[in-house]
Amino acid sequence: MRVATVRITPIAVPDVPLLNTKGVHGAYFLRSIIEIETDDGLVGVSETYGQARCLFGLQQAADALTGLDPFNLNDLARRVSDALPDAGGINGPTMLTDHKAVDVIYGAFEIACLDLQGRALGRPVCDLLGGAVRDEVGFAGYLFFKFAKPSDQFGDDLFGEVMSPNALVEEAEALAGEHGFKSLKLKGGVLEPELEIETMLKLRERFPDHALRIDPMGAWRVETAAGICKTLGGILEYLEDPVRGMDAMAELAAQTDMPLATNLVVVEFEQVFEAHRKGAVQIVLSDHHYWRGATGAVTLGRMCAAAEMGVSMHSNTHLGISLAAMLHVASATPNLSHDCDTHYPWTGHDVVEGERFEFRDGRLAVPRGPGLGVSLDREALQQLHALYRENSVKDRDDTEEILRYIPDYVGKVPRW
Repeated sequence: MRVATVRITPIAVPDVPLLNTKGVHGAYFLRSIIEIETDDGLVGVSETYGQARCLFGLQQAADALTGLDPFNLNDLARRVSDALPDAGGINGPTMLTDHKAVDVIYGAFEIACLDLQGRALGRPVCDLLGGAVRDEVGFAGYLFFKFAKPSDQFGDDLFGEVMSPNALVEEAEALAGEHGFKSLKLKGGVLEPELEIETMLKLRERFPDHALRIDPMGAWRVETAAGICKTLGGILEYLEDPVRGMDAMAELAAQTDMPLATNLVVVEFEQVFEAHRKGAVQIVLSDHHYWRGATGAVTLGRMCAAAEMGVSMHSNTHLGISLAAMLHVASATPNLSHDCDTHYPWTGHDVVEGERFEFRDGRLAVPRGPGLGVSLDREALQQLHALYRENSVKDRDDTEEILRYIPDYVGKVPRW
């Protein structure tokens, strides 16, 4: 079995104006769908980012995969590295961290190769990652402050404007009521810290038994974050990326017993050692998209176990192929200690066949079919590819997007 063809299809998926400390989501989020077909007719699928740098890297490396044995992941890594010398980072200048292009591109192709391996063997991907330690995975309801969607933007607008603590609690009630989430995460760094504190206190009042967390994406200074830790002590499960940078996280950690989590300051393997040495982080958020695929994400889990750090999972705006890969990685990560993030309830679109993934009590069953356990819906894929072709925006820039709502907005991190 050898790779014969690699197909990369960029898609645009209608989004809603979800706010974060950088700005706001645009009318669409961008993804790339990868299909790797072998000379005996098997097809493995994957899903990754769709911004220009990622798409360019995928297209550059695709030809190098011809003749690859999908079981030889070391050869895959070599081919991707050789095809992308000095590729640099994948993210735009307004993002708060960067990811190596070779890691992201390798990870995207690795998932498709693992899907091929599983299909060839008749085994689910989690079995190829060491075996399932759980058959279901818990997820947190992802809460956002948001603008109402402009009338000239295509697609549905969930919940309308959500710009106050009370409106956010109503959003949480709706998401938890529909999907049964037992954990709730707020994307903070949007409103004044006092209002976000009020929001978390009201969430605790409304959901006394739920695990609560907030992620201001480095929007607070150390002294601000230290005060918030005192106010919300006993309220939060953990505080994610309250301040920007490893040293600031370490400074804050020395002042609080609040567990600190990150997906911004630990994004490379060597940074796990630095975070442990400095005592900066207690929980690392895994993500197969930039932690060198599923095998890299599971390796990260083992490293965190050795460093006595907890593990959760980060999410970006994604569809069902990415979610299926998350489930297999989570299933095969023994020390996954917290419910995973997911944006999945925020979109009504998908490119997998059959019914959408359905949360039950905030949990999803790990697919047990061969490979990832999902199949590509080609009609849906082509519809979203058509939207990509019609959409003039080919990169993500939340800071540029927010100017359509707040013309004098100035991006600034930290902000408070």
